[in-house]
Amino acid sequence: MHVSIWGWVITFLTLLGAWSTAQAQSLQRYSFRRGLMGTQFTVILYAPDSLTAMRAYTQVSARMDTLNTILSDYLDGSEINRLSQSGGSKQAIPVSAELFDILQKGCRIARLSGGRFDPTIGPLSQLWRRAVRQRSFPPAKERRQARRAVGYRFIQLDTVRRTVRLLRPRMRLDVGGIGQGFAVDEAGRVLRDAGISIFLLDLGGDVLAGAPPPGQPQGWRIDIGSGTNARPDPADTLIIHLKNGAITTSGDTYRHLDLNGRRYSHIMNPRSGLGLTHFVRTTVLAPDGYRADALTKVFSLSRGWPSYWGPNKRLARRFPGVKVWVVEQKKGRLLRWQSTEKDR
Repeated sequence: MHVSIWGWVITFLTLLGAWSTAQAQSLQRYSFRRGLMGTQFTVILYAPDSLTAMRAYTQVSARMDTLNTILSDYLDGSEINRLSQSGGSKQAIPVSAELFDILQKGCRIARLSGGRFDPTIGPLSQLWRRAVRQRSFPPAKERRQARRAVGYRFIQLDTVRRTVRLLRPRMRLDVGGIGQGFAVDEAGRVLRDAGISIFLLDLGGDVLAGAPPPGQPQGWRIDIGSGTNARPDPADTLIIHLKNGAITTSGDTYRHLDLNGRRYSHIMNPRSGLGLTHFVRTTVLAPDGYRADALTKVFSLSRGWPSYWGPNKRLARRFPGVKVWVVEQKKGRLLRWQSTEKDR
């Protein structure tokens, strides 16, 4: 009996599909949660048994703790703070692969965004944190002094020797605007190396998804809305189905400073040293967490009201592969903007 090669191929693919379906159905859902980096870290994964799931989560948790000791500018002995102490010395300081990697990524986004994101914003963010604690505005003189120490152009990265030079005195690095997204990327890499492909990671709103869960081929459902805050409409909700990608939303719904009748967002403009003073909520869908995280700040600062759409369109073209949604309230008007395939 003659059977064509295509018949064998179809039979093989049918059997492979049935095997894959059976494998997916045999997986169980496991969920873990802990405090990390000043927020909550949630890990949802599918594994064949609890031992495999716990082993994978333990590896992820250890990796996140390591990253925290490297990247957190809240920890006195962190590697990034030790590097900041070299500001103005012009010494080439050897750094870990993780710190070098995030600074490279941060400086690249800084260049492409024209400084709307800046990993050297530390002097200004220190002032703003103090203002939030003391509920008092940072003096203009101190802001001017801090701004002189800010500028991604004052970082020199040597990719051959993996060293960093900080050229200005009193420079202080702060990768908080990209660090959580970078961390979930690393966590996803650990899970994949452990053989876990179906997962969802959420670090304070920085979300990274692997393959879709069983029975949900469209992906993990992510609801993004304005919560109970009356600015804008609480019913304004964006539903995304996410797989093998990342999504982050930034806004002032939960983190802000109310002072002298004005609300200042935690999203800081590196040029002014102040938080935004009007409502803006930005969501970015990207292939990886670090871009989704950093670009929410970039597009929150990309304003050209009332000619709002022009600046965002031009900026979106510099970051192919990402999708952006912006809701902004200014001068009594609520503006919505969404990037299109043409923009990307």
